[in-house]
Amino acid sequence: MEEIEELVRRYHLEEDIEHIIIPLPEKEGHARRCFILKRNFLLIQFPDGHFSDFPLAEIIEATVKYPELLLSESIHYVHKTPEISSIMEHSENENKVMIKENDEKENID
Repeated sequence: MEEIEELVRRYHLEEDIEHIIIPLPEKEGHARRCFILKRNFLLIQFPDGHFSDFPLAEIIEATVKYPELLLSESIHYVHKTPEISSIMEHSENENKVMIKENDEKENID
């Protein structure tokens, strides 16, 4: 949840016991807010009907960066950004190293 706390600070979001509250651009002079449940993963339905789980951090990023789009579309754009891609690649490289270390340990035993 440290990652979520960092996003709340970075984007000046609000929160209560059960929600992350994201202020959205005003329409016709009315303030709008998006309430997202504080869960590790949320199930998102795509326009073609399939469902996928996404981490809360990705959902917050997508909503903040692309508030005018459907959440399924904004998540797609978040995944295409180089910043996220480099984080994912770094994470995958760490996982490969861990797997390799585990394989080496198994071979030694």
